[in-house]
Amino acid sequence: MEVILRQDVEKVGLRGEVVDVAPGFARNYLLPRKLAETATPAKVAELRKHEGKRARQEAQSFEQAQELVARLEGPELRFDVRAGETGTLFGSVTATDITDKVWDTHRIRVDRRKLELSDSIKRIGRYDVPVELFADVTATLRVAVHPEGGELPPQEELDAIAAEEARVEAEAQAQAEAEHAQAEAVIEEIVAEEDVEPEVEAEPEPLVRDSGQVEGAPGEPGGSPGERADPESQPEA
Repeated sequence: MEVILRQDVEKVGLRGEVVDVAPGFARNYLLPRKLAETATPAKVAELRKHEGKRARQEAQSFEQAQELVARLEGPELRFDVRAGETGTLFGSVTATDITDKVWDTHRIRVDRRKLELSDSIKRIGRYDVPVELFADVTATLRVAVHPEGGELPPQEELDAIAAEEARVEAEAQAQAEAEHAQAEAVIEEIVAEEDVEPEVEAEPEPLVRDSGQVEGAPGEPGGSPGERADPESQPEA
């Protein structure tokens, strides 16, 4: 099912992109939360028209791109975002957020798909985000993500918080891997026990008497002597 994203959605796409997603994911998540809308032909055509207009506002030559570098690498792009005590954001700063800020601050259009941002920003701090303006022309945007209503702590404190968070995450990952390995070992042990064939009891060998006859049912050859029919013991007619 094709939808047009109304916001950046991690691991799905950027705002304004037409993406193909599973119908259930669209109906149960994207559409109810207004993160996307159904991609009708009319809406897609309007979107393409808008994208073409934006592209014409971007750098159109090597020389023009070089002129923009100095302007873009000047002041920081500041974001004030709600954050927890450890600096984790209640949300994130996405590629679209950054390009919108560039436009609001400098009136310069940059292609958000050209930002070297592997993931959205989820912690307060200062970040260097390279963006390709034209072939062989790259500017480095200085992004500062502040806690809402406050200022950034010294860089040393930010580094210490990030290091502690990385340590806790690494320990949690190691514990999860150890638990997974232990669970696999238990499963392998159970499977190994199920694969062992049970011992089959040997059938008892028939009892053989000294005469060489096999002991059988009473009254039949091989039966007990006291129970076999004896012609001499039969009463005379």
